[in-house]
Formats: sequence, structure tokens, C-alpha cells
Amino acid sequence: MRRATDSGAGLPQWSGLSSEEAARRRERHGPNKLPEEPRTPVWRRVLQQLRDPLILVLLVAAALTIATGDLSDAAVILLVITVNTVVGVVQEVKAEQAVMALSAMSAPAARVVRDGAERSVPAAEVVAGDLVLLAEGDIVPADGDVLAATLLLSDESSLTGESVPVEKAPDSDRSRGTVSAGTVIVRGHGRIAVTAIGADSALGRIASLMGAAPGPTPLQHRLAGFGRVLAAVTVVLCAVVLALGLVRGQPVELMIVAAISLAVAAVPESLPAVVTLALALGARRMADRHAIVRRLPAVETLGSVTVIATDKTGTLTEGRMRAEQLWTPHGEAAVEGTGYEPQGRVVRGGTSVTAGDAPDLAALLCAAMLCNDAALEPPSDRSTQWRALGDPTEAALLVAGARLGLDRAALDRELPRVQEIPFDSGRKRMTTVHRRPEGGLRVVCKGAPEALLRPRILADRPDALARATARAEVLARRGYRVLAVASADHEGTVQPSGTWESGLSLLGLVGILDPPRSASGTTIAACKRAGIVPVLITGDHPLTARAVAERLGIAARDEDVTTGQRIREGTAGDLTGVRVCARTTPEQKLDIVQAWRGAGHVVAMTGDGVNDGPALRRADIGVAMGRRGTEVARQAADLVLADDNPATIVSAVEEGRRVYANVRRFLLYALAGGTAEILVMLLGPFLGMPLPLLPAQILWINLLTHGLPGVALGAEPVAPDTMRHPPRPPEESVLGAGLWPRILFIGAFVATVTLAAGVWARETGRPWQSMMFLVLGATQLGVALGSRARPGTLANPFLLVAVGTALSLQAAGVYLPPLRDLLGTEPLPPVDLAIACALSGLGHVVMRLQARLRPERPPGAGPLEPGEGGTPAAPGHG
Repeated sequence: MRRATDSGAGLPQWSGLSSEEAARRRERHGPNKLPEEPRTPVWRRVLQQLRDPLILVLLVAAALTIATGDLSDAAVILLVITVNTVVGVVQEVKAEQAVMALSAMSAPAARVVRDGAERSVPAAEVVAGDLVLLAEGDIVPADGDVLAATLLLSDESSLTGESVPVEKAPDSDRSRGTVSAGTVIVRGHGRIAVTAIGADSALGRIASLMGAAPGPTPLQHRLAGFGRVLAAVTVVLCAVVLALGLVRGQPVELMIVAAISLAVAAVPESLPAVVTLALALGARRMADRHAIVRRLPAVETLGSVTVIATDKTGTLTEGRMRAEQLWTPHGEAAVEGTGYEPQGRVVRGGTSVTAGDAPDLAALLCAAMLCNDAALEPPSDRSTQWRALGDPTEAALLVAGARLGLDRAALDRELPRVQEIPFDSGRKRMTTVHRRPEGGLRVVCKGAPEALLRPRILADRPDALARATARAEVLARRGYRVLAVASADHEGTVQPSGTWESGLSLLGLVGILDPPRSASGTTIAACKRAGIVPVLITGDHPLTARAVAERLGIAARDEDVTTGQRIREGTAGDLTGVRVCARTTPEQKLDIVQAWRGAGHVVAMTGDGVNDGPALRRADIGVAMGRRGTEVARQAADLVLADDNPATIVSAVEEGRRVYANVRRFLLYALAGGTAEILVMLLGPFLGMPLPLLPAQILWINLLTHGLPGVALGAEPVAPDTMRHPPRPPEESVLGAGLWPRILFIGAFVATVTLAAGVWARETGRPWQSMMFLVLGATQLGVALGSRARPGTLANPFLLVAVGTALSLQAAGVYLPPLRDLLGTEPLPPVDLAIACALSGLGHVVMRLQARLRPERPPGAGPLEPGEGGTPAAPGHG
């Protein structure tokens, strides 16, 4: 690389690589991009859907129904399988397209020097050895050494979690003399020589930690176990029914068909459809809240989460610096407002003040606005929000001044800058000189308190400096980045620069922080009320991490903060015993997530940076910020918040719990019905009814009750108290927390009502089998109405329509000649029909009574406190 002459900007120039050499290197080393996961073909997505344990059970059930000649029921089962598969595949494809659209919006370009001339190329075409030009707002395309820089400042929060930008300069230590791919230039300009691209860059090394995504979701684990138990129980009971029939002299063929029909009836074949419908509705509701669900099961996983591990910078915080605290020798004040919008106010003693009301604050912020190289950009086509141009810390000072009522443009006209000493990390301060309108000069200096609060710089009394130093230390302990501001007026012309930084008067201190988002506090509070343990994991300074954690209620004031160094040294202890981890590397974030998962928790990880990618992938569910988030974070996540609003996480948890509650609601309804059918077939012969129901009648009842009404239960709304309970223990069965006894009770009740009706009909000379057929189906539909999450409302009208339709078809099975011939039924007198309908109401009444008298077992405990072992207990409503 050959050096050329100096440019007008004062930076040395080089001719860079030749186009031919760049092409050779690109061909040899590949493009400057991270290894991409291969696009999953549609056929593979279909196979993944069909490998679900319950779908496999349904495929077996479909084969059995085809073997019995019941093609209509087989068609219904196959339709359920088809719908489930199509919905799952379509959701995955749509989510992938949405994430790709976000990625296309953020695809950067790079300015390189090739053949001695500057040109713009896609970042993917940058090669090692390229000379890259960087300016304010650029995304660094690759790792590189800084060759030249003027006031170059890089935001490295996406890689390190550090909220304060880092100054870059040539011939410095490694942290200051290099830049990393994926970071953003927030001020100045410079040139770098590319040293690593793609997978060899710092960004690539972090991405390589991501590995494979976790396995099945908690619901999939639970349903797989349930499927195995159900299959074994069904086979045993059907064998018993077959044996009893043969003992009583029933035809072998008839009893085989009856046993197979009973097996089909015992399998809740609508369960996959219920799960898919509930997940799809959840995904749609999430889309309405600007959240992209990349994997459909992720909706339910959030409902099972016991721990939320979250990044700080840009996730819980705004990712924008804000001047919040003002201190002068005359008093304190607070600055209120959001983002970089000039709108807001300055409050002193509980009252809003302006520049005229508080001359000491006006002097402090006037100086801070004068000694400032940043600018504010109003909303435009590129952004709907005010943006900072330059150093975010300096932009925060401009915003604070504007909120006091100061006009930066008017200040620049009144006090034009004539000289300056730029900020550098060695001096830790910046000084500017301005011409006063009445003649003479004003010198303004701002910088770190330790660099400015010195007797050789300030003319203030020692006790005043001591007070300022003590206040600066208090603000620093509270997590603020503190700047001191001083000034002095001089008569006459410009003095030598060596005399500017002496004899100054302290104007005050400014406490600056990347503040929490307005929604973060309510989000954390809602998670804690729901029994979810919040954990803060950041690469930022421990004091900053503690301050944010205390503000949001993640940690108590005296709670310990673990650092990455302690984790590395092995002195951090049990990683599940702390709530705040600072100065962590991507590998350590991974270790923390894995520690919680190893303790039996279901972990959600939220983040936006490259350094969050491995933990997002390793967690049970990863949640990434879509707008501010990096490409690595979005690709690693299961849920992408397109509007970066953390409050959406609470809604997603609620949706997940709704899905799980509806799965349990359907299982209670469907398995109680299956239990009733099995008991009727087992006990009927002992009551003088050799074959209580024909195989066709069993399948018809199963088709009507498990069909539309069963699927409609998956659309039930969330219960009002869902978010006031802790999550269920991950090891708990889907039929746990008292669901099995309720299933047996409801099943026994429905069977008792059916057998009683059959015995009464047989004793009075009525068509008892048709009576039992009608009562069994109608009573199960009454149970469906009693299973509603919000009874007495129209929250789920689909269920009312489904039950009405199913009841009409059940009656049609007794009265329509073609169905009578198919099902082997006889018509009933109107009085008997009225009795059957009245008995069906008992199903609804008993379902509501047992819900009141025997509610689901409440959780045993709330969220864990630091240092406790075990698993947070479960919610009562799943």
C-alpha cells in the first residue's frame, strides 16, 4: 500500500489496493459476510412438522380408521394433519421473509480506495488489505487498524455493551488503535487498513459461538410425554373392552372394530389443530404489536419462561445518552424528557424552571452548548425521531440546554468560536474560545471531573472544589457519566493556547446516562408479578449496570454485582444466585444462560447486539430488537420486536400462557369425553347392555365433539388473572397441577349420566342405544360450554357456533334417514329429545361447579430470591 500526498482534510492518503488484487483476494478468501444458515427447503419444513409426536399418533389413528373402513373419520384426521402442517410452514416462511426485509434495510455499503481513487462498494466486497474511509454515521465493514483519524469516535455497544463511545487514534493501544466490524462511527472521520473480514472478524468470532438452536420447546416435551402415556393407556383399555366383549359372546369382527373405534375416540386428534390455532392466533396478535414470531412454538415457550435474562444497552435502555442531573454551587436540578427531542423541562425543587429563572443553570448549559461539536437532526424521511449527529454525550448537553429554553444557533451567533483544543483521551477535556459581543474572549472547558477539578485549572476555593469532587463521586456511584464545566472571560485578543486552561471558574457538573426506556420499568414489574426472575447481563461498567438495575427494580440497592473478571477467575460463585452481571463477554453471557438452563429453568434472553447473539441462540427463546438490533441478533432470535418496545415481551408471555391454558382446557374436555366413552363401553355390559354403542356411533360422537368445538377451545381468550401467577415448573406434566383428577371426575360424571339415561330408556322400552348416543354427545358439548375462560361473555363466539352446529348434527344422527342407516340409530320422541338436551345442560353446570369448587392447584411459591435453589413455582392458569 503506497502513501500519497496529504489531503485538504489533513489526513494522509494512500492509493489502496488495485481492483485486480482486490478481486483475487475476494476469490481466495470469499465475501466479507458471516456464514449464513442455509435456507430450509419447503419439503424439509413439512417433514419437521410431521415429526411432531402427536402428529405421528394421528397418522397411526388415520391408518386404523382406514383399516376399519371409516373413510370419513380418516379424512377428518388427515385434514387436521394437513392444516397443522400448512399453518406451521407458512408462519415460518413469513417470519423468515420479514427478518430478511429488516436485514435488507440495514445492509451497509463501504467507501474504499482502489487504484488510488475513492469508490463505494457493498460491504460484502471489502477484502483484507483494503483501505476504508470512515465518516460520521458509517457502519464499520470489517476489522481494521486505524491509520489516520480526526476526532474519530466509535460506538462499540453492539459488541461490548459499553454505552459510552470509544475514541480512536493511530499508534495507540489495541482498544483505541483498532476498529471492529459492526460498530458505528458517531463522530469524526478517518482511514483504516482492513485486517480481518467475515468469519475472521471480531463479529464473526462471536457469531461462531452461537452453535445450534435448543431442542424442543417445553410444550413439545410435555406433549411428547403425554402422547406416550396416552398410547399405552389406550391400548390397554381397548384390549380390556375387546376381551369383555368376546367373553360375552359378541362377534370377534364386531369387537375388533369396536376396540379400534374406541382407540380412535380416545386419541384427541384435534389437539394438534388446537395447538396450531392457538399458536397462530398468538403469532397474529404479536404481529399486531409489531413482533415477528420466527418459529411458531416460540409463542408458547415465552409462556413457560421462568427467567428473563436481558441485555442493558439498547434493550432496557434507550441506547441514547441523556443529561439528567445538573449541579452548580447554588443547587441541583433534574432534566426531564425522552430521546434527543428538545421538548422537555428542567425541574428544580419540584418546579419547572427556564433560563431566566435559574441563571446558574443557564450559565452551565450555555457553556456546555458552546464547547460542543455535536448537532441535532430533526425527524426526516430517514428517521421519525430526532437524531444525534456527533458524540452522543455532547448531543445530550445540547438537548438539556434546549429544554431549559436556550437556543444553540443564537449562542453561536452571539459567541462565535475562534479557537479550540479538541478533546483527547489523554487530557480528558475539551476547550473552546469564543469572541464576546462586548469585546474580549470567553474560554469554556468541559471534561472529566478528575481532569478538570484541579487547582492549576480552576481558580475556585479548595472547599468549593472538594464539594464538587464529592458530588461528582456520588453521581458516578449512581451510574452517571459526569462532566465538569468551567469558563472564564478575558479582555483583549487571543492569548497563547497554553494559558487558556487556567484561572477558570467552575460552573457545575452534568450527570449523563443512557436512561431506561419508559416501558422498561413496567415490563420488569409485570414480569416479577408473573413470577419471572429478571437478570441483567451487560458488558457495561458495574456502576452503570447497578444504577439501571436499581431503577428498574431488577436488584436491590445493596445487592451484589458480579463482573466478567470474577466469572473468569471462578470467584463469582453460583451464577444463578446473582441478578446483575457486568463487564461480561459473549462467552460469559452464554455461560450465565446455560447455568440457569442447567438448573432446570426455561430461559428467555433479550438483546440487540452482536455480543448477545450466542446467548440469544442458546436460550430457550431469544428475543431481539428489530430496529436497533444487529443482523446477528435478529438471526439468532425466535422473536423479533420490530418496534424495539420491551413491553411487547409481557404481551408475548401472556400469549404463551394463553396457548398453554387452552391446550390444558382442550385436554380436560377431550380426555374427559374419551374417559366417558371408555367407561360406558366397560360398564354397559354389567348393566344389561352388551354393546352400549356401535363403532360408527363412537366415531360420530368423536368427530362432532373433538372437531369444531375442540378446535374452537384453542381460540379462548386469556384468563383475567393469568399474569398474576408464576409460571408452571418446567418438569410439570401437561396434565399436572390437578388436571388428571378433574378429567376423571368429569369423565365419570358424563358416563354416569349416559348410563343412567340408557338404563332408564331400556327399562321403559325406549330405543336405549340411540338415547345413550344422543346423551353422551350432547353432555360432552355441555362440558365444552362450561370450559370457557370467560363464561357469560361473547369473547369467543366461534365456540358458541361450533357447539350449536355439533349439537344439531348430533340430533341429525337420530332423525335423518341416511345418517340413521349409517349410525344404526332409531328416532326418538320429542319428549326424549327434550330430556337428552336437558341432561346435556348438566355437563355445563358440573363443569362450572367443579371449576369453582376444585380450581386448578395454585402455585406453591413465587419467584426465587437470590441464593435460593430450585425452580420458580408454576401459575395456576398455565
